[in-house]
Amino acid sequence: MFNRKQTRPISVGSVKIGGGAPISIQSMTNTKTHDAPATIEQVNRLARAGCDIVRVAVPDMNAAKTLGAIVAASNVPIVADIHFDYKLALEAIAQGVAALRLNPGNIGGAAHVRQVVKAARAEKIPIRIGVNAGSLSRKLLQKFGGATPEALVESALEHVAILEAEDFFDIKISLKAHDVPLTLAAYRLMSARKNYPLHVGITEAGTVNSGVIKSAVGIGALLAEGIGDTIRVSLTGDPLVEVKVAAEILKSLGLREGGVTLIACPTCGRTRIDLPTIAARVEEKLSDIRQPLTVAVMGCIVNGPGEARTADVGIAGADGMGIIFRKGVIVRKVPESELVDELFKEIDAIISET
Repeated sequence: MFNRKQTRPISVGSVKIGGGAPISIQSMTNTKTHDAPATIEQVNRLARAGCDIVRVAVPDMNAAKTLGAIVAASNVPIVADIHFDYKLALEAIAQGVAALRLNPGNIGGAAHVRQVVKAARAEKIPIRIGVNAGSLSRKLLQKFGGATPEALVESALEHVAILEAEDFFDIKISLKAHDVPLTLAAYRLMSARKNYPLHVGITEAGTVNSGVIKSAVGIGALLAEGIGDTIRVSLTGDPLVEVKVAAEILKSLGLREGGVTLIACPTCGRTRIDLPTIAARVEEKLSDIRQPLTVAVMGCIVNGPGEARTADVGIAGADGMGIIFRKGVIVRKVPESELVDELFKEIDAIISET
């Protein structure tokens, strides 16, 4: 297990962040927040997929006044994403959100910051300071000669200082860029400077094909160094994919248990079944299972029960046939067309036994 840096604990609703708490998964809705039914449906779909915290955009007062209905119907804490208008933050707090994402230097002066801090403190609501490489001030870009790790950190610390001056310390920090080395360097620098919990991610990572790789490399590298208390994978498209990728990153590092781990061989000239199709069907059918389970889909007897003996259950292909095995022991041989159905009979039996 990795030696995680001990950070100052905060609470986002019922979810603990920092202080050694399990690393939580976050995502963000892409519905119009003022459309409460659509937003609630997406929030709860994300929660069912394993998302711990969901953030929603609050671009205007119409959206802010809808937050109460969303909070009431949500199974996970809701974070309000606020920019520029302190009144939106005050309304979000009044509507019962669990946290704010805002930069205090951008909401209109010290008096407005004090109002937001007073309301947040009264409701025990933490604030995430989120700095992106693409939105650094001209002053910092000139000082550091561009979007450097030092510029990102100084920007965040400027906002932190505003809250600390108001004796407010329930703070979480993010320092995001689409550039992986820049992001890594910025988080390392901030981790050495402050002990506030860190929200880790690669922003604007891109579509699934490229974004998954950048996120896995960037987020995974930081977590392996013990840096990071909560994560978000930022991908273009359905946010449900973000949650699934985030869970796989945590599971691959041994930082989250539960749910299914799918083992599938890459195929080679020995493969005599349609392994890609079978693996895709198995993966889809496994998507709603939350019990800890390791399932193997192997292309041949060579890579079957032997290499996947640690799997709870699995398939190994033959010529138009296949075997079902549990814990490395062959259970039965069945035609290729029945492999998936027979596999899930075993999976259902395992679940019923737990």
